[in-house]
Amino acid sequence: MSRIGKKPVELPSGVSASMSGQTVEVKGPKGSHSFTATDDVTIKIEDNTVTVTPRGKSKRALQQWGMSRTMVANMVQGVSSGFKKELEINGVGYRAQMQGSTLKLNLGYSHDVDFEVPAGVTVTTPKQTEIVIEGSDPQLVGQVAANIREWRAPEPYKGKGIKYKDEYIFRKEGKKK
Repeated sequence: MSRIGKKPVELPSGVSASMSGQTVEVKGPKGSHSFTATDDVTIKIEDNTVTVTPRGKSKRALQQWGMSRTMVANMVQGVSSGFKKELEINGVGYRAQMQGSTLKLNLGYSHDVDFEVPAGVTVTTPKQTEIVIEGSDPQLVGQVAANIREWRAPEPYKGKGIKYKDEYIFRKEGKKK
C-alpha cells in the first residue's frame, strides 16, 4: 500500500484545480500546470483537497497511485510557492553573473561559459559566488541546476567547483611527501 498515495493534497488559498478526463490542471499565482494520469488511478477534487485512489490491486496501479499523488502535490507547491535550488561556487577567480537571460560563468577555463537560461526558470546571482535557481516546475529547476553544476563539478582535493548549497564534499588527503 502506498503511504504517500493515501494522503490527500490540500489546495492552499489562491490555488484552484480542475479535472477533464484524466487530466488535472492546477492554477495559482505562479502559473498553471497540468498532468495526465494513467487509467490505473482515479483522481477526485472535493472541497479544497485532491485525492488519488488506485483502480484495482495490480502492481502497476499501486505504483501509479503514489506517483500520481506526488505529481499533483508538486504542481500545487509549484504554482503556490515554487521550487528553489541554490548553488555555491568555490575556487580562486571562479564567479558568476547574470547578463539579461544569460548566466556568465568564470570557472578557470580559457574562456567564459555562457549558459542560456530556459523559459520557466529564474536565475539570480545575489553574490558572485552564489547562484539561485527558482521556478514552478521541480524537474526543470533541478535539471537547470544540474546543467550548471556540470560545467565544473566539485573536486575532492581542494573542493573547487560548483556545488549545491547543502551538499557535503568528501575531502581526500593529497600525496604524502
